[in-house]
Amino acid sequence: MPAYIDQLQRVVNINSYPQRIISLVPSQTELLVDLGLGDRIVGLTKFCIHPRGFKNEKQIIGGTKNFHIDKIDALKPDLIIGNKEENYQEGIEMLMEKYPVWMSDIFKLSDACEMIRAIGKITSTSDKAMDIVNSVIGQFDSSLPKLGSAVYLIWNDPIMCAGSNTFIDQMLDFAGFENLVNFERYPVVSLETIQSLNPKFLLLSSEPFPFKEKHIAFFESKLQKTKIILVNGEPFSWYGSRLSKSMTYFKSLHGI
Repeated sequence: MPAYIDQLQRVVNINSYPQRIISLVPSQTELLVDLGLGDRIVGLTKFCIHPRGFKNEKQIIGGTKNFHIDKIDALKPDLIIGNKEENYQEGIEMLMEKYPVWMSDIFKLSDACEMIRAIGKITSTSDKAMDIVNSVIGQFDSSLPKLGSAVYLIWNDPIMCAGSNTFIDQMLDFAGFENLVNFERYPVVSLETIQSLNPKFLLLSSEPFPFKEKHIAFFESKLQKTKIILVNGEPFSWYGSRLSKSMTYFKSLHGI
């Protein structure tokens, strides 16, 4: 079997033409479909919402953090695609003992493009993968005007935000925001900390926590000088083929 290096720098032996693929990451599921591999996907997570209705045609193996090993075993996959951040280590290690598991690890746009090219090579869809990469890179070939400082929330109770050394952090920069959270990864912060940062914008993401209008009202009462905005989390955090649409969404935020 051909050997491939994943983004954890692991050697993964994979059949030259995998036919039974399980995707454990929503953005990578959409990428596989856009590469023309929908018929080879046999399992995915309940959060794989794109393309719309696609998951209804496949076996759902659980969530990204709590997939069911028995359901995966029943599907007899010859390739599993996961992500270090979105999946849980114990489950991934169990799967690695049985199956070829190719893992992504995404911090920057360049990592996402590398992942797309790698999956294209593994699945013999390199030409389509390069088309997607070129489309993505073309979206980010020019910068947007700066909008001002921001804090980007991903969870409520406890309040969690996107900090430095994250993919979201770079996407915020592309969108024209200055991320005020200098702590790495996804720190828990207090409301008082956000108040002390005094951001121009507080961005409430649609995922993973589904912030709603009621949360705008709460934060407006606590941050009178900050503009509170509900934002679509996909353009900021999905690192597959959906990236080709991210900059269009970021441009729309400049009308706020």
